[in-house]
Amino acid sequence: MKKSAYSALGDVFEELNKDCDYEKWSQYLIKKLKTLGAGEKGLDAGCGNGYFTRALCRAGYYVKGMDLSCEMLSKAVELARDEGVGAEFLLGDITDFKLNGAADFIVAVNDCINYIPPRKLLTAFSNVCKNLVAGGIFIFDISSENKLRNIIGNNMFAEDGEHVTWLWFNSLEKNRVNMDVTVFTLQDDGTYARSDESQTQYIYSEEKIKETLEKSGFSVTAEGHLGGSKLERINFICRKL
Repeated sequence: MKKSAYSALGDVFEELNKDCDYEKWSQYLIKKLKTLGAGEKGLDAGCGNGYFTRALCRAGYYVKGMDLSCEMLSKAVELARDEGVGAEFLLGDITDFKLNGAADFIVAVNDCINYIPPRKLLTAFSNVCKNLVAGGIFIFDISSENKLRNIIGNNMFAEDGEHVTWLWFNSLEKNRVNMDVTVFTLQDDGTYARSDESQTQYIYSEEKIKETLEKSGFSVTAEGHLGGSKLERINFICRKL
């Protein structure tokens, strides 16, 4: 039986996403936060294995990581401990979390918003807004319509690594992509453990995201990924009004 999103990938997600250029992406976030005058207290929503949480902490911010996957958070805690980063991690959902004190900024990196179904998008953005100080910053990205429809949808991907092999089968269905993932992880005795899970990413236009953000109480600008092209990924830089 397939499990929920990131139960199988939770322990190896960061390793499998090394090609996203974590360092360049984290520096983009840090530069944006400094340019926008964000305060030091933040939340990394949908933090996964916590790379951006750790990077922001090392840059001098007080950041908590939050994810709805226990497997993701378990690895995040381990990596932060191994790297000597004193980050705190919380189990929570971007649609209904409540911080103990408003944050100066919230980031949601690497498709976090694409996992939110349309019926919950306004709720998620409104909840983020409620958990920010006045003038607080919200930065996130989405995979574009073009990427999900023409690159990811109805395609299959695979990677055979030294310790992990994974297979990723995707089917496009109207305004979403259903994903079936199988992961084989090398064990200490030389055998491989298999784990399966299902995910769904929802397709949003730039206009839909902007419209919903504005309804939620944000001013918003959008730009291509890391200031470049919008063809595959769009970044949104928002300020609470």
